[in-house]
Amino acid sequence: MREIVNLQVGQCGNQIGNKFWEIISNEHGINESGNYVGDTDIQLERIDVFYSEVAGHRYVPRSVLVDLEPGVMDCIKSGAYGSLFKPDNFVFGQNGAGNNWAKGHYT
Repeated sequence: MREIVNLQVGQCGNQIGNKFWEIISNEHGINESGNYVGDTDIQLERIDVFYSEVAGHRYVPRSVLVDLEPGVMDCIKSGAYGSLFKPDNFVFGQNGAGNNWAKGHYT
C-alpha cells in the first residue's frame, strides 16, 4: 500500500494545496466535513493513499500546512473545506516576513 503526505508551504503552496484537496475530495466522494458521500465502491478503493480514516468513518487529509503568518491558514480554516483538516496539521508563526526577503531569511 502506498501513502502520500502532502506538504503545503507558504501562501501560494497553501492556496494551491487547498484547491488540490477540494478536487481530490470530489473525486473520492468526500464532503466538506470528511464523510464519504460517494456512490461507487471504486472511490473508496485507494482512499488510504491520500486520507487517514479517523473515528466515525471520517477521512482526514494526510497533509501538513506551513506558513510564516496565520492569515492564509485562517482563510483555509474558515473556508468550505476547513473542517476537513485536523488542527494539528497547521504550522505557522506569529508574524510573517511582510513581503521582506531579509526579514524572512534572517528570522
